[in-house]
Amino acid sequence: MKKALLLTTTAFLSLSAFGQTQIGNSDLEQWEAAPAGQEPVNWNSFMTASGSFSGFADVQIEQSSNVRPGSAGTVSARIWSRDAGFGVVANGNMTLGKINMGNITPSNPSNHNKTITGDPEFSEAITDMPDSLVFWVNFNPIDDTEMARVKATLHDDFDYLDPEDATSSTHVVAIAELNYDTTGGWERMSIPFDYSGPATTVEYILVTFTTNMSPGGGDPNDEVFIDDIELIYNPNSIEESQLANVNAFLNNETSEINFTFDDGVSGEYAVYDTSGKLINSGAMSAKVPFDAPQGIYIVNVRIGTSLKQFKVYNK
Repeated sequence: MKKALLLTTTAFLSLSAFGQTQIGNSDLEQWEAAPAGQEPVNWNSFMTASGSFSGFADVQIEQSSNVRPGSAGTVSARIWSRDAGFGVVANGNMTLGKINMGNITPSNPSNHNKTITGDPEFSEAITDMPDSLVFWVNFNPIDDTEMARVKATLHDDFDYLDPEDATSSTHVVAIAELNYDTTGGWERMSIPFDYSGPATTVEYILVTFTTNMSPGGGDPNDEVFIDDIELIYNPNSIEESQLANVNAFLNNETSEINFTFDDGVSGEYAVYDTSGKLINSGAMSAKVPFDAPQGIYIVNVRIGTSLKQFKVYNK
């Protein structure tokens, strides 16, 4: 359940480092009563969902004492998937907006998260323009080939949907999104915002964490722990600065993935198909052989504990 709470800096903090807005309760330390359980203050789950199938909602979020290394807090948020019956897996879902449960088929467009601009319980106002989204995650899937997902959208004054429809896409200012796995235990993720528009005025942010990259994907009891979410306004580490200069593209003529990066940077890459299956991985270099069927592939680049993701097309 959500409160209209945006954290601003206090006088003793350095304005150069902390001057812009952060998401309310971004450390997930505050929790409050919700139907049948609890939700983090300023965040929402299935317990406060709407839609014709909301009566089938169940608890899929709780506070956990499993916190990231070095945390000053005592709790994180645990979300998990469950068997919803009829052969349907209900992904765990934590969002700043409102969940709508409109259809038994997970991929149906009537199942979405939505910013409700007229209701501070289900919207998050912001006028700043962050460079990246950072958070800590501990992902434990039943099948270790599965990938969890996070998406943060900066948009203008509109009731934006995630997954977005054609109308919502015209109101996007910037997106930070990542389908990810982890190597086990807690990891810090850093995802840059892509300010490709087409909108230009930031007024709201919608952030969603789910247990799988695909609606209805994964297995019952997949779980994701989330802790210490932060909006970064200036690169605050060497890793994030290095990632900003990393790019990847697929050369279909030579059947190679080409990486560009600064001298002295070392990292690893992993290529997945759209089902989440690992296709290729190894140390990042200027040219990497890539022989796979036609289709869309996801390239993850890891430098230290930070990730950057690219989508490539094999024609």
